[in-house]
Amino acid sequence: MESAAIRRAPPLPGFIQLGLIGLLILLAAIAWLVTGDQMSGMDAGPGTDPGTLGFFLGVWVVMMAAMMFPSIAPMVTMHVRIQEARRAKGQSAPVGATTLFVGGYLVSWAAAGLFGYGVYQLGKALTGDTFAWHNAGPELAGGIIVLAAIYQLTPMKDVCLRHCRSPFMFLMEHWRPGRLGALEVGIRHGAWCVGCCWGLMAALFALGIMSIGWMAFVAALIAAEKLLPWRVATSRAIAALLLVLGLAVAITPSSVPGLTLPDSPQAMKAMDSMNGGSMDSMGTKQGGSKNNGSMGSMQDKSMKGDSKGQGGMK
Repeated sequence: MESAAIRRAPPLPGFIQLGLIGLLILLAAIAWLVTGDQMSGMDAGPGTDPGTLGFFLGVWVVMMAAMMFPSIAPMVTMHVRIQEARRAKGQSAPVGATTLFVGGYLVSWAAAGLFGYGVYQLGKALTGDTFAWHNAGPELAGGIIVLAAIYQLTPMKDVCLRHCRSPFMFLMEHWRPGRLGALEVGIRHGAWCVGCCWGLMAALFALGIMSIGWMAFVAALIAAEKLLPWRVATSRAIAALLLVLGLAVAITPSSVPGLTLPDSPQAMKAMDSMNGGSMDSMGTKQGGSKNNGSMGSMQDKSMKGDSKGQGGMK
């Protein structure tokens, strides 16, 4: 039986295990550098326009590699361990299966990013200026973060987190042989990870999706709850932290360290940089950002009209 073969999978040699973890950390570091280059000067605070779909999706997938690769190292190591055990027994263990497993994981997060992008655009179209920063923007941003805090304490969060923290049990239950099987298992693992972390990602949208600082903050929370041995205590501590942060953003946003206020000179500089048609890392010209959406910056009507006319980041 497949499960019996998985149970008997011997530990990987130490140098292979360290090499795998080192490779994931290296890839994450490269992704951080690429993300930092792509996002440079683009943090306009809560409600930062994510740009066109193509631009956002490219940035989002690289972001996920940067944020998630360190925390999925135990799962990847276990997948390689099982592949090596199968290969030693003469069973099917195709080359590249683990790479497809990681690729499937990113597919799930790409789908989650598309969903988040759609929610943002739909909300902006339906609400207009209702949640502009100078209207109900702080309350919306803070409310999203408080919702993420509440989700940390739900049974669904606990179930998803246990799947993410138990590589052996997850692969025992979901293992599929072959390359397509590895891709499918990666997608399944990614789906559980989305279920575990969607609240934290929603909080990142609320704090500023183009902020490297908040991206690092959320990545640290994700790594802590997946890797630290105190699962319940860590999850509750993160919930308390998010609750305090959400209330602070809603009530006294200017007191939150590292938060770019959409009506601040820093945010205006970021908007000017995007409107100026700077070149992204792929050599594509970035046009103006739509600034009149949810939690948008305080700009006069003429500037909003110009931004609409430019049609987002081209």
